[in-house]
Amino acid sequence: MKISNAISSALSVTGYVGNLRIARSDLIKAAHLLERIGLAAIGASCGLYVGATLLRQRGGLFESGWIVLLMMLYGALSCYVGIDLACNVARKSVPSISEEWNGSEVAEIMSAAGTFGAAIAATLSVSILVLDQNLPNGLIGFVAGSWVVGSSLQVAAGTMARTYGAPMDKK
Repeated sequence: MKISNAISSALSVTGYVGNLRIARSDLIKAAHLLERIGLAAIGASCGLYVGATLLRQRGGLFESGWIVLLMMLYGALSCYVGIDLACNVARKSVPSISEEWNGSEVAEIMSAAGTFGAAIAATLSVSILVLDQNLPNGLIGFVAGSWVVGSSLQVAAGTMARTYGAPMDKK
């Protein structure tokens, strides 16, 4: 069998797993779900680092282990909802000179800003933990605040993109 035949059969409309036929769209949906679960795991790990940094600061507001769990859950939610915008709504923007903004452009900018803020905060948290630094509570609060704002921007962007991408009934 030639390589080109193998590639074309692998990219056919249906794939075979044993005697079971699986539609290509189902495989893509499953792959997309796995991707989103992976993004949620990344968000949870970022939340773990930020929460651990907060927990490490003694004499602060966050001396309970629950803060770590809450940060992990919120990080998982924000990355699951906000990083991979639904239906490629953000990619459908048409270049124009018009000054009009639609929901997809705003959602994409918010998602990018949120991802950047959350990632920088997580990176700073990891460096604080690894280098065993004792920083002032104000700086730790700034890192945690950046993470919360970034994660919130991701959730808002994902919600906006899904709302914008949903077909509306016009009567």
